[in-house]
Amino acid sequence: QVQLVESGGGLVQAGGSLRLSCAASGRIFRVNSVGWYRQVPEKQREWVASITSGGTPNYADSVKGRFTISRDNTKNAVYLQINSLQSEDTDVYYCNAQIISSELIVYERWGQGTQVTVSS
Repeated sequence: QVQLVESGGGLVQAGGSLRLSCAASGRIFRVNSVGWYRQVPEKQREWVASITSGGTPNYADSVKGRFTISRDNTKNAVYLQINSLQSEDTDVYYCNAQIISSELIVYERWGQGTQVTVSS
């Protein structure tokens, strides 16, 4: 079974930085594209950034210049660096990935989410 686990969230002051991690585990052949999303209760889940298996990033206009997505394929991990945090960034952040298992089965997985809270 393959799964995703996010980490790195927390409470931070406005203007600060965080690095979120998304790690895939299990019998993995390859992790394809990975996306980061965020959501607060009663609102739709919002896409913020994604990265292809080759490392090409894409960002939502609302986060360009402050968010940086990267990956380490040797660790099956993707990171989201968030700088100049604002109160509007307070959300639960989720990663989503297409994972190919060692049995060459394609899975789409969501992590459990990591809470980011920005205090003003």
